[in-house]
Amino acid sequence: MPRYARAEREALADLLLTLGPDAPTVAEGWSTRDLAAHLVVRERRPDAAGGIVLPPLRGYAERVRRRIAARPFADLVAQVRRPPVWSPVSNPLTDELANTMEFFVHHEDVRRGRPGWSPRDLAAGLQAALWRRAAPLARLALRRFPADVYVQAPGHGQLSVGRGGEPLRLVAAPGELVLFLSGRQRVARVQLDGPAAVAQRLRTADLGL
Repeated sequence: MPRYARAEREALADLLLTLGPDAPTVAEGWSTRDLAAHLVVRERRPDAAGGIVLPPLRGYAERVRRRIAARPFADLVAQVRRPPVWSPVSNPLTDELANTMEFFVHHEDVRRGRPGWSPRDLAAGLQAALWRRAAPLARLALRRFPADVYVQAPGHGQLSVGRGGEPLRLVAAPGELVLFLSGRQRVARVQLDGPAAVAQRLRTADLGL
């Protein structure tokens, strides 16, 4: 069975070491050091990881992340590369499900944070795995968007989401859809067909989860 989560993790760790701690990322205001610390918190600090998605805990989570970010960068990357087996999100039973999209997105956060990047030619199996995550992500991220959004990944599937209204078609490969729907619209290579104002609203919407 392919281990896409492990492959994306290893590629990200290699890239982090190549670029060093101060390289920019797609995540506004975050350097490679900040991103590495975020991943360490997510996998190794369950007391703070909830703050990634729960607003009441975000202050505590950010304080923990900043303390972790002050560690030597090589140590941070080593912890990203080798997660603990007890981690709720990175043990052998959950790793592929919980981390394929996570590490693909963050790998691209670093790749696309610099000028001159281009999309990778992803394996068909990885694209299929990303589509399985893009579909529920679309339902969640666009559930309140005021349009009838038709999301299509040619060769993989399609679905209709949104609150209804003017029709808008969002077409891209699964990896690009995952980036777009996770709030990386400005670096995702997608096709948007529909009223210009609605398309622009979607391109600038806060879709981060």
